[in-house]
This record gives sequence, structure tokens and C-alpha cells, in this order.
Amino acid sequence: MQCTQIDRRKFLKQGMAGFALLAAGTGLYPGRRSTAAAISDSMSNLQHLGPLGPADENGIMLPSGFRSRVVARSGEIAVSGSDYVWHDAPDGGATYATHDGGWIYVCNAELRSGRGGVGALRFNSTGVVTDSYPILMGTENNCAGGKTPWQTWLSCEEVDNGQVYECDPFGKREAVVRPALGTFKHEAVAVDPVNQHIYLTEDQRDGALYRFKPEGLFPDITSGYLEIATLEIIQGKSILKWTQVPDPGAGQTPTRYQVANYASFDGGEGIIYQQGRIYFSTKGDNRVWLYNIANSEISVIYDIASSSNPILSGVDNLMITPAGDVLVAEDGGDMQLVVLTADEQVIPLLQIVGQDRSEITGPAFDPSYTCLYFNSQRGPAGASSNGITYEISVQF
Repeated sequence: MQCTQIDRRKFLKQGMAGFALLAAGTGLYPGRRSTAAAISDSMSNLQHLGPLGPADENGIMLPSGFRSRVVARSGEIAVSGSDYVWHDAPDGGATYATHDGGWIYVCNAELRSGRGGVGALRFNSTGVVTDSYPILMGTENNCAGGKTPWQTWLSCEEVDNGQVYECDPFGKREAVVRPALGTFKHEAVAVDPVNQHIYLTEDQRDGALYRFKPEGLFPDITSGYLEIATLEIIQGKSILKWTQVPDPGAGQTPTRYQVANYASFDGGEGIIYQQGRIYFSTKGDNRVWLYNIANSEISVIYDIASSSNPILSGVDNLMITPAGDVLVAEDGGDMQLVVLTADEQVIPLLQIVGQDRSEITGPAFDPSYTCLYFNSQRGPAGASSNGITYEISVQF
């Protein structure tokens, strides 16, 4: 039950066109854009997924035609012959293509007392896990982060004096702290490659939305200008403005308090970029936001208080499809990965049962766009495992 790259025609014949569209939307593998475009052009929505079936042997409820497998468990060696024990509290993650046709899944460890960091699972071209190793160690509460277009992973510390670390998924170079991205309770990062900006969320009840502008040649992020969003109402529209943070290192005053009229967001969580738009979630009020970079307008695309189908709660990590369908991982709630479609539907893609004390983290697709990786951060109550990393693929 391992992920294998499959012929697209055969894939579509399985009736899983909606999942193919989902997977095509990661935008993580530029060499596969033509395939992704062909799939997305053939489908306009995700309604073909169908309802969730009974939980399988791994406790995952899935639409008909899917299967799950466990690829790693916290506290256990993921690969025979490796001495790396898969970390506890797996959180934000991403995937990276390798030159041999395989891929790497990197995943944060949201642990305190210097036990945080990032681990990696390496898969060969047939989906077999062949290696596991750390790419960052000795940090604090690494929650989410973000993938860069230059193939690094930005891992975020979710503590008051948190930093962002730039990591090499391939394990060849040591991770480097990037203090220019600010000192605060970091959550997640999204890169706008067109304007060469980096957007960052802050996990505080009165957290801010930040934008980083590199000083040197992109993608050098060793220095630059950290800005914070302020909000103005102009002709009935909510418009974000950007003001430079005087002291990104927060030597005397927290970053968010250095600009008096900053825009407050209740518990910033996941953030993603696609085609001139920034999407981010706020867990404190269960909202998903859309920021249009071109006109600076910000709006809410999901609000549990006003949604006609308020099944999504504990909004956290995000993904997106080419059609503009946003995938949201739940921290708690019903332990679902939920789709917010472009036509304003709210549809569950999967659900974990028997793990109510946990949260879904780190969703990411493999290069063939047929497998989805994600974590249950804490696993079942009372179990010896403190986290499980799963793979979802198509059943033939």
C-alpha cells in the first residue's frame, strides 16, 4: 500500500477527478505544471469526491476509492537501518522532488525545552521510504512554516521570542536562523515570488500579519524590512496598509505593539500564496481570510459564525488548488481536512476517528499528485505513540 506514480488517464478512470484537481493545486513541482493544468482544466470543482465512508483500519474516513497507510510513528525508527527516531508532535510540513524521481516530506516537531526541530522522510520513485533524518534540531515549539520557491523550508518557532529557521530538506546544509524575519510567536510563512515578499502569521489572540521585504537580491533573506499590516476602510472596502516595524528583534517592545494602529487577528495560523492572493486562517474566531495583493483588499471567505454549513472549526494549516479551492486542516473540531470550494461549499475530504485530543497537521502532496501526507499530532488518547504520519492514495 505505497504511493506510486500512475498514468493520468487511468487515474481519472477511477472517478477520482476531484482528488486529481486537489493534488494538482499544490504548485510545488514546476516541472509538472503541464500535467496539473490538464487535470485542472478538465474539472471545475471538487464535488466528485463523494461522501466519507466508514473508518478504515487506520481510523481514517475517506471517500470511496482511497486508501491510507501509516508511514511513520513518533518514537519509532521510520526506516530500517536508520538511527533517526521519528519525532513527537509532528506539525507543519511540505514535500520536495528529488532528482531520482522520488520526494522528501519534511515535518516540524512542536516540542519545548530545546527538543523542537524538523525531520525528513525520503521516498524513492515507487513511494518506498528509504531514509529518515533531522534537518533542524535544538529549537523551540516548531509549529508551521512554509516552503520557498528556492527549495528550502522555513520553520517557525511558536514562542514569544520565536525565530524562523531556513532548512535544507536534502540534509546537505545546516539550518540557518533568519532573525530579519522578526522575533515573535511565529506560526506560518508564505512566499510571494512575483513581488518578492514573505508574509508571516502570528499566533497570539491579538496577533498581527507581517510582510518581509528582502534588502538584497531575492532570495537572500538575511536582511530586509519587516512590515506590519494596518487596516483602513476605504469606500466600504477593508484595505491593508503596511508600516515598517522599527525593531524586528523586539528588544524592548513586542513587534506587534510597535505600530499603534496595527490590524489585530485572533490567532494567526496557516498561510498560503497563489496567483497574487494570500489566504490565511485565524483559529481564535474560526475564519479564513483572503488578501488580494493587487488592490490590497482583505475579506473573509469562511466564518463559522455566519457559514451556511459551519462544519469547519479549529482552522489551521492551509493548501489550495488551481481553481481556488482552499483545503483547511482542523486543530480539534471533527479532526477533518475540509475543502472550501470556489463556489462557497464546505466539503470534508477526510476525517480521523478515535483521536479527539489531537489535531491534523502538515498536509502536502507528492510530486505525482496522487498521494497526500499529513499528521495526527498527538495520536489516539492513551496510546504509546505521540503522533502519526499518514499517506492517502488512490485504491486500484
